[in-house]
This record gives sequence, C-alpha cells and structure tokens, in this order.
Amino acid sequence: MSPTDGETAFKDLTDKANYERLQKDVHAVKNDIAALTDQITDALNAFAGQAGKQARSGYRQARDNMDQTFDDMSERGGAMLGAAQDAANSLEERLEDVISQRPLATVGLALGLGFLIGAAWRR
Repeated sequence: MSPTDGETAFKDLTDKANYERLQKDVHAVKNDIAALTDQITDALNAFAGQAGKQARSGYRQARDNMDQTFDDMSERGGAMLGAAQDAANSLEERLEDVISQRPLATVGLALGLGFLIGAAWRR
C-alpha cells in the first residue's frame, strides 16, 4: 500500500509541527540555562563579596590582637627590665657595703676564686 498525497502532506505537517515544537523546547531550555547561569554568577559574586568582607574583618581582628599582644609584651618586658635593674643596683650596693666593711676578707675571697678558676682553666 503506497501512501497517498494527503497522507504524505499530513506526515510532512506533523513532522514540521514536531520540529517547531522541539525548536521551541530547545530555545526554552537555552533560556532557562542562561537564567540559571546568571543566578549562579550572582550567587558566586555575592559569596565572594561576603568572603572578602569576612577575610578583611579577620585580618583587622588579627592585627588588633597582635597589636594588643605586642603592647602587653612591651609592658611586661619593661617591668622585667626595671626589676632586673633594681636587683643589679641592690646587688651592687650590697657588694660595696661588704667590701667596705671587710676589705681583707674580700681580697682573700677574690684571690681564692681566681686560683680556682685558673686551676679549672688548665684542665
């Protein structure tokens, strides 16, 4: 059985309608993909902006913490240096007092220490 002209024309119309419907569907899918791409780009840009803000905030906080720590260490170092200077001054004053009160004992002690250091040095 061979198709008639009417059947062939109907088949051509059906094929053409299917093709046009497929074209519309493909065009709609392309538009949807473009819209999704724009949405994803906007979301990534917003995320990057937020991440940048958080990074800058974290940097500022770390810098402030470091400055505070440095200030604390400077204060403590200054206090320790002052205490060491006071201790050295106190020791110096005590040595001066001992030397002035017992000069012969001090000279004997110095000679004895010198002898011990010299003997240890030879070995």
